[in-house]
Amino acid sequence: MFKEFKEFAMRGNVIDMAVGIIMGAAFGSIVNSLVNDLIMPPIGMLIGKVDFSNLFIVLKEGASMPPPYATLADAKKAGAVTLNFGLFLNTIISFLIIAFSVFLLVRNINRLKREKEAQPLPPATKECPYCFSMIPIKAIRCPNCTSDLK
Repeated sequence: MFKEFKEFAMRGNVIDMAVGIIMGAAFGSIVNSLVNDLIMPPIGMLIGKVDFSNLFIVLKEGASMPPPYATLADAKKAGAVTLNFGLFLNTIISFLIIAFSVFLLVRNINRLKREKEAQPLPPATKECPYCFSMIPIKAIRCPNCTSDLK
């Protein structure tokens, strides 16, 4: 069983997949930082709130401290039940950026594949100038009419 697992793990596509997952996780954290640290603060300033992660609605107030709560952390500390639409909005924007980046990556890969497929292959046959039959490109004598093609 260990030998089979080792063969499975050492296949090229499994290692490629593992590298892809690790790179995807790293890319996800970069995009999250981009959204949370660079995109959301200016958008938050435009609508009057500096931090989207602190946009929430209190569904049930906490037992240890009455509302209003300045931040989501304060509401959680008080034990309040909240609807965190700001965090949800951050997650949606992160998803859209990641999805768009993956779309651009796949689009470019597909374009490169199409360009590679579009390149014509060199001809494998040629026409005999004497009997007009198709013969291999490297032929020096026609197999049909036995003409010398040098």
